[in-house]
Amino acid sequence: MSNLPKWTEDRTNELVNIVGDVDVVISLDVVEEAAEALETTNRSVAAKLRKLGYEVESTSSKHVKAFNEEDEQKLRSFVESNPNAYTYAEIAAYVFDDANKARQVQGKLLSMELTNLVKKTPPKEIKKVYSEEEERKIISLMEEGAYLEDIADALGKPLNSIRGKVLSITRANANLSMPKQRETHAKAQADLLEALGNITNMTVAEIAEKIGKTERGVKTMLTYRGLVAKDYNGAARADKIAEKKAQRA
Repeated sequence: MSNLPKWTEDRTNELVNIVGDVDVVISLDVVEEAAEALETTNRSVAAKLRKLGYEVESTSSKHVKAFNEEDEQKLRSFVESNPNAYTYAEIAAYVFDDANKARQVQGKLLSMELTNLVKKTPPKEIKKVYSEEEERKIISLMEEGAYLEDIADALGKPLNSIRGKVLSITRANANLSMPKQRETHAKAQADLLEALGNITNMTVAEIAEKIGKTERGVKTMLTYRGLVAKDYNGAARADKIAEKKAQRA
């Protein structure tokens, strides 16, 4: 049975806010970013986005675009000339001037059956964000039924950090349940728009300036709530997404 967190309304709202404008194709890099932020898998995020009507970049297209024949030859030549001398990140840096392409390089060398020529990457030292004392304090507050905000205040930690920590604690301890959040992210976002009153005569840029959000973020909020601004019809976009979802069903 999967231990992945369920797609609640709050988690779905957070995902929508991360990916932004519904008109763009969601790249695999954004999918990975969202998966890390929401502590789930890339596959789960991609599947959820497609259910919401987003178009998500396919894994196959990513691989096709990552390396051409010239790149492949460079890789082969480099690792064969320097057997077991460099890690994936170092190879990516030397060959492509980009250490961030380490995963792509690893995948390519795996398909080329050349991984035996790569130096093993030293284990990454994981720095604990929470001390044992802090973990005990969190568990104690969870047992008392404290809200997420209260736990964050008590520990002096960001709410998102606390949310991730208590999620890992609940996964490891079946006797503990996920604390509730006093004010959900979705409600907070809704309140920002409600405070503006009638927004039909306001442009997206004006709304963004008023509530301290990006224009992309405002469009996402309007679409999710089916609201109409002067230069953006969120209701129409919501209908189009619903239509796409129906076609995929």
